[in-house]
Amino acid sequence: MSGCGKVRAWQVPLRLITGAFILHSGMEKWDGPDEQAQGVHGMARQSFPFLENIDAPRFLRLLAAGEIALGAALLTPAVPTRLAGAALTGFAGSLMAVYAQTPGLRKEGSVWPTPDGIGVSKDSWLLAIGLALTLSPREKHLKNLKHLKQLKHAKDVRDAKRHGRHQQHGPRCRPEQHAGGGERLKQAKELAKTLPQGGHSHHHAHRHGPAHARKACPAHR
Repeated sequence: MSGCGKVRAWQVPLRLITGAFILHSGMEKWDGPDEQAQGVHGMARQSFPFLENIDAPRFLRLLAAGEIALGAALLTPAVPTRLAGAALTGFAGSLMAVYAQTPGLRKEGSVWPTPDGIGVSKDSWLLAIGLALTLSPREKHLKNLKHLKQLKHAKDVRDAKRHGRHQQHGPRCRPEQHAGGGERLKQAKELAKTLPQGGHSHHHAHRHGPAHARKACPAHR
């Protein structure tokens, strides 16, 4: 889908699987216990200090609502793919920020996760999917490219046909287009000017003989 309500085939599994996973995750958090709320809130506020002003249960509920909305957007064909992809990219980017700044999730001096950080590090796949959906070409752009290819193909076909007629000396081929053709045409015109006004050439007189009468010749009728 690129702003016209159409989802392309390669986008279907990305939107379907990712959307279902995020939607389920949000529904699980909606009525999560206090222990879960404290743990999620503690990790998030290390990367985003402004979250300290929000209590843990409320933060967990807000996070759950955001995941439900994002999952539903990915699963709804009417939502443009690029818009849903941008939302997924922002969500996954925030998860990667938490992974990068939370102690114990990464090996020291490395981007690779510790055993405790494997679950969070896998959210990098969500970031890749979000970028792929966001950067997908617009439907109108694809149609323009297809139209340009068709025009180029039609032009190549016309050029090939025109070149074939030229090689075969077809009816549209003029003598002056060939090597020496223009010179021969000029010589023929000069020769025509030297013929007698009566229309008889030397070849005509030789053919009919000197006694040939002008009135008997079909050329004078």
